[in-house]
Amino acid sequence: MKAVFGTVGRWTLVALGAGARVSVLIVETVRWAVVAPARGLGRLRVRSAVESFVEFGVHSLPIVGTICLLVGVIIALQSSYSLSQFGANRYIADLVAVGALRELAPLMAAILITGRSGSAITAEIGTMKVGEEIDALEVIGLNPIRFLVVPRFLAMVTAVPAVTLVAMFLMIFGGWFAAVAIVGVDSGIYISETLRALVEKDLATGLTKSVFFGLAICWVGVYRGFQVEGGAAGVGRKTTSSVVTAIFFIILVDLVFTVLFYFM
Repeated sequence: MKAVFGTVGRWTLVALGAGARVSVLIVETVRWAVVAPARGLGRLRVRSAVESFVEFGVHSLPIVGTICLLVGVIIALQSSYSLSQFGANRYIADLVAVGALRELAPLMAAILITGRSGSAITAEIGTMKVGEEIDALEVIGLNPIRFLVVPRFLAMVTAVPAVTLVAMFLMIFGGWFAAVAIVGVDSGIYISETLRALVEKDLATGLTKSVFFGLAICWVGVYRGFQVEGGAAGVGRKTTSSVVTAIFFIILVDLVFTVLFYFM
């Protein structure tokens, strides 16, 4: 019993400590991104934010777009397997469109950006920490949160929804291509059924999720980066941990918003 309670106690203390550090990180990020510029206490590093947006968003488009296009094809063909038994292949459009906007496109985009860019954030900040560059920033009077975190925060929160929009379109296009070229659904019927099935709430659901996915990716990547210790091996361990943790929180956020929008 002593070992059990001791283990539970240690896990609880570690979780509380991590939660406190993440809360401080979130508050400081919001302060330097919103409050300080509004009060004239510090300018945003717009150029750095734009460069990070290009890295996180534009450079992610090829892999995200290709995979979402293929996923759209897969969904259409898998849906046809069941719907064709009832002569309802036209409803492939409903499944692909609603699934893409509400769930699959935001989720696939977030997971792929996590693997590509979330890990890069951890590796960059971790390498700087190991090389004592973050200490050097503090010595010369630059706040690491304002200098390193805020540009990446602004870029990630805008890049993930932007990439998600492209992913939605390509996933629907992939479903249309498979349904028309392989299954034999009439193109006009497919397009009209897609337009009939979609409502504003579907787009709002997907984009809302993508914003919070971006927050999770950024803050997990930054937090793990500041945790790095022990040289190159420590960078590798925290980078791996960053990807796993971010994907876990993406799924958790997805679950929360799915339940929330289900009752709205």
